Amino acid sequence: MPISKRTIHSFRDGLLVFRDDELAVEEPLEIRAYGKSLAVLMRTPGDDRELVRGLMHAEGVIRSEPFALSVKGENEVQLDMGAALLRERWSSRDVITSSACGVCGAAAIAVLEELASPIRSDFNWAPEMISAAPRKLRAAQAVFSRTGGLHAAGLFDAEGNLLVCREDVGRHNAVDKVVGWGLLSEKERFSEQVLVVSGRMSYEIVHKAVAAGIPLIVAVSAPSSLAVDLAERWRVTLVGFVRERTFNVYSHPGRIR
Repeated sequence: MPISKRTIHSFRDGLLVFRDDELAVEEPLEIRAYGKSLAVLMRTPGDDRELVRGLMHAEGVIRSEPFALSVKGENEVQLDMGAALLRERWSSRDVITSSACGVCGAAAIAVLEELASPIRSDFNWAPEMISAAPRKLRAAQAVFSRTGGLHAAGLFDAEGNLLVCREDVGRHNAVDKVVGWGLLSEKERFSEQVLVVSGRMSYEIVHKAVAAGIPLIVAVSAPSSLAVDLAERWRVTLVGFVRERTFNVYSHPGRIR
């Protein structure tokens, strides 16, 4: 994953000094199909096929139809599926934005009602796994350790093992990347997995988890009110403010073992 090196001014012990610093890279990614630009996302370069696959799944553009994703150059992904079907799906969803942050408000509920049913999984996790998960995710954040400038998302299995970690300047992009990883690697046993995110829990993250069928989300910080509303309606367990020995459960606590 690319890192940009810069010389900065740093104020320390009463002095302003020059020092070298490392920054997380943010660049546009264009999604194209049949000679047309469909969307431009701002993201951290790397894992672009996973990012696009996860985003297309969350928005219902690609479900189970045959398709191909190919990376063209450093900042372009080509989407290849049936032209008529793609036009139909895309024209019915004016939801892709430049920051890959999904849909808003009532539109989020409308899209989810088309894409997903309430999650019925009886999957559960032990409290000690919840407490340990953010620490395990943080240990896998290689670029954050150098730059301090990226969000992270990870998928964990039923035994508390970290399956995949992805970093990005956008927390929504990081979630799309881990879901895309599961879809592209055919390891999408999402009903038996936990999504862990490094920051707060917004409704966009719940939307993507519901679309994938993930029953439990764990976050270091708190959820928004709409995130809790969506989780209640689609039977997702939200856990936030996770610390070594404490956490809050905002919806469907029955999945806490």
